[in-house]
Amino acid sequence: MVRIRLRRIGRKKAPVYRIVVADSKSPRDGRFIEIIGQYAPRQSEGGLNVQAERANYWLDVGAQPSDTVRSLLRKAGVLKARHEARLARKLQSSAVPVAERPAEAPSAE
Repeated sequence: MVRIRLRRIGRKKAPVYRIVVADSKSPRDGRFIEIIGQYAPRQSEGGLNVQAERANYWLDVGAQPSDTVRSLLRKAGVLKARHEARLARKLQSSAVPVAERPAEAPSAE
């Protein structure tokens, strides 16, 4: 199974994590398929960078995010945008077009 998870980099006591797509059997800092973002928890602003289009691609193909990555994707707005796009497609497919009524002839009274 393919997972989206964190890979630790950075110094001791100053962690920085890469958000990677990897096989679930590979070790935490081992082989990975693709880097799709970075997370620096010690930074106050700008500590989270995610390539939304690549994250969406991997989620569409069936990759499962870890719990922490799921919360980070939620924080970055990726999951909300996915949900809204899916909801819009559903509403658009269930919408019924309204047939225009022919103009009625004015009645002479």
